[in-house]
Amino acid sequence: MTEVNENTVYGGKMNKVVKTVLKVVLIVVLTLTFVFAGYLGYIFLDFHRIGDQALSARGTSSASIYRNREYKLVSYNMGFGAYEADYGFFMDGGTQSWAWSKERLDKNLKSIAALLKEQAADLYFVQEVDFDSTRTYHVDERKYLTSALDKFAYVFAQNYDSPFLFYPFLQPHGSSRSGIMTFSSFPIAGAKRVELPIESGFAKLVDLDRCYSKTRIVLSNGKYLVLYNYHLSAYTSDGTITTDQLKLIIADMEAEYADGNYCVAGGDFNKDILGDSSVYFGKGDKEYTWAKPIPEGIFDGKHVSLVAPLDKDNPVPSCRNADSAYHAGQYVLTIDGFMTTDNVTVVSYAVIDTQFAYSDHNPVSLTFKL
Repeated sequence: MTEVNENTVYGGKMNKVVKTVLKVVLIVVLTLTFVFAGYLGYIFLDFHRIGDQALSARGTSSASIYRNREYKLVSYNMGFGAYEADYGFFMDGGTQSWAWSKERLDKNLKSIAALLKEQAADLYFVQEVDFDSTRTYHVDERKYLTSALDKFAYVFAQNYDSPFLFYPFLQPHGSSRSGIMTFSSFPIAGAKRVELPIESGFAKLVDLDRCYSKTRIVLSNGKYLVLYNYHLSAYTSDGTITTDQLKLIIADMEAEYADGNYCVAGGDFNKDILGDSSVYFGKGDKEYTWAKPIPEGIFDGKHVSLVAPLDKDNPVPSCRNADSAYHAGQYVLTIDGFMTTDNVTVVSYAVIDTQFAYSDHNPVSLTFKL
């Protein structure tokens, strides 16, 4: 009779267990690899640019516009209605990826609409207005604004239409469809969406598509007031793409000025338009470098000027870094403002201090004359 070696039997069983475990691990790793590769393929294949488009004006407006009269413009990045004072966004160092709840989103959107109406402006530029986005429960946020500003004509330009983002894993950010709205108390003669340059490679999936809207209002002398509304790139590698975007808008304004038209631009520059906001607001408890200053000389020799809203006696920032709930000492700066051509006289400007109650931005206003 052959003697059975207990160690040999035991070792053989162990080898089978090890092989089984390794096989399972290999299958899991391969499955995850294929899933990840498939997802990367999906987001690259699904990514698309919207391109230049003619925009349709909607709503009604009846006021007439004249030269040498004062008009008020308010620009507001409303943070897709989610950035209440206690909100921190995951891409800014916070934890949230959606609005807190559909109920809180509804309440906040009503507050934003009421705030804009209270400003009694002649013109409004609004950025980050969502419709059919995962992060905002597929609510059409445009309806809140058009309901409050029901005496205005308006145009909507879709800024981006992003693929589904499966991060953060516990609450994926999902797909985002968002844009910019221009409201006018004067009849709109025409409008279009103009594509802006964006980063190439993987970075374009993070920063999404970008554009500016260009809206024309005809004057009694046959010339136009041309309005530029924009939300420039935020999550870029070194800020050069945002500079390129800005140069394109300035060149467009220069061409319109050469034709005798009046140009007013405004929105979210995603650049520190004060040069160094820490001079006025301090460095904050955490230091960030995402908002680069506008490069020197960009307006040299141009008929376009930057209008940065700042009251040096009582400085109010236009933006906070949404790494957490708003608190004293948080990193704040001014990235929202305006540009005008030489035939537009700036009367006054201001940052409207909301204490970031409804967005990570404060609205900014400009009073001007043609």
